[in-house]
Amino acid sequence: MSSPAMGGPVVCKSGRIITKLPIFVGYDTREDLAFEVCRHSLLKHATFPIDVIPIKQAELRRSGIYTRDKDPTESTEFSFTRFLTPYLAAFDGWAMFVDCDFLYTADIRELAELIDDKYAIMCVQHDYTPKTATKMDGVVQTTYPRKNWSSMVLYNCSHLKNRVLTPAVVNAQSGAFLHRFLWLDDKDIGSISFTWNFLVGHNEMPRGSNTLPKAIHYTSGGPWFEAWQSCDYAQEWLQERDEYKRSHMIQKVIHSELVNLLDRRLSERESKLEERVAEVEARLKEVAALQRLLLFYLQERMVLPSNLNGNGVVNISSNGTANGKEALALKPEDMALLEEKIANTMLFCKE
Repeated sequence: MSSPAMGGPVVCKSGRIITKLPIFVGYDTREDLAFEVCRHSLLKHATFPIDVIPIKQAELRRSGIYTRDKDPTESTEFSFTRFLTPYLAAFDGWAMFVDCDFLYTADIRELAELIDDKYAIMCVQHDYTPKTATKMDGVVQTTYPRKNWSSMVLYNCSHLKNRVLTPAVVNAQSGAFLHRFLWLDDKDIGSISFTWNFLVGHNEMPRGSNTLPKAIHYTSGGPWFEAWQSCDYAQEWLQERDEYKRSHMIQKVIHSELVNLLDRRLSERESKLEERVAEVEARLKEVAALQRLLLFYLQERMVLPSNLNGNGVVNISSNGTANGKEALALKPEDMALLEEKIANTMLFCKE
């Protein structure tokens, strides 16, 4: 399936113009395929530039940015790294965070157009109570105010209140402080329609609607897990997965062909270069031979500068010879022919 044509920049609700939106996606090593499908669905529908960036806990730990001990309630590797989004965006402009277990069916431009600078963050404000006692990987399910609000958030990264989200704070503060956005007042949190964070098994589209949610969130478990392959909207995710795999395979084939083509071109150029070097070396040898021939010819046919005496005069014997050799002038036609051959050879070597 071809990507939609790129449009112009996004003009937001508050009048801000966004030319590119960074989207940070929570990454879990157990859900790599979920991340790839989420990324594929975002890029497929987008009509303005977006950067899809995985937040990988292991990389953040290696760099010393994330040092928090694992919490018993964590069900994913991005349970707390998600709150580093403003920091990772250099506290500049707007950026988005989303869990990897999302499937997008609409253009993210539509969401970006809702951005309002008067808010520090914007999200779907769910009234959500889990229906199961455990999460998809057996971790005990917890219920708390604003649950699932943090699973998809538009961050006004340059907002002064969001500057509190430094690595030191994210590493030290409680889950309640972070997931409930306790560094903000209620008025700082803008609301977005639930269809941008549609919780499978909890939310329902209006009766009679044939429209898909704009962003399907498999919060309890997705079709990439065997136990959840028959959940609601599983077919949509599986179709997207198959499309991603086809696209990925085509990209691999194209990449392989390009690499092979480059190798062939380099091999051809290397072969031609070797031929050229060999030809130049042969011509250089020819120049050296011609120079020796010229020297010999001059020694035989005319007086050389080596026969000058101390006063700069050629030593000529009484019989008209120089050092016993007859002083004869080089024929003009012979000299012209010899000079032309040497000049042509030197010109070739300079090419």
